[in-house]
Amino acid sequence: MTSSVVPFGKPRGERADAARNREHLLRTAREMLAEHGAERVTMDGLAERAGLGKGTVFRRFGSRAGIFRALLDADERRFQEQVMSGPPPLGPGAGPVERLVAYGRARIAFLVDHHAVARAALDRAQPVPAGDASVTQLHLGILLRQATSLPHLNGLAIQLTAALEGPLLLYLSRPEAEEALATETVELLGDAWETLIERLAR
Repeated sequence: MTSSVVPFGKPRGERADAARNREHLLRTAREMLAEHGAERVTMDGLAERAGLGKGTVFRRFGSRAGIFRALLDADERRFQEQVMSGPPPLGPGAGPVERLVAYGRARIAFLVDHHAVARAALDRAQPVPAGDASVTQLHLGILLRQATSLPHLNGLAIQLTAALEGPLLLYLSRPEAEEALATETVELLGDAWETLIERLAR
């Protein structure tokens, strides 16, 4: 089975030193995030921890929110690589219903795991980002056509995308969830998604 997700496309070319700085800054930001949480990651703190000038950090990310957008984008790319070429059932090689279930479960886990980063990536001066919703919609639409002959599949793909991407919006306005609560949420929403897909595919 061929992949049904459109890749993000290759990043713009950049100088080798700029690419090294970018990867170094992202690694450092991840370390700070793991050690102190999103609230403690700042432009000044990242520059000091990375041993680079604040101007370098500003040119690379533009703002504090830009740091988190870059972290989220990097993880989104890795997630889509798993969908496009990873092992089944998330990747190619499984039936469409199985892949729909696997995608939903994996996407919910991804969104819950990244809710703090996504919240920090919001910039009041910019529109609320749509995240990966358009890619999710395309992927679901293709799999739905393979799995069922129901009418209005384009609209159904939009509705299912909203159901999947919704957990992120819920968590953006909530305090940090405890790990046990996050795990419970992933399981609850994943089970509900599987039930929904199986009912649609009957």
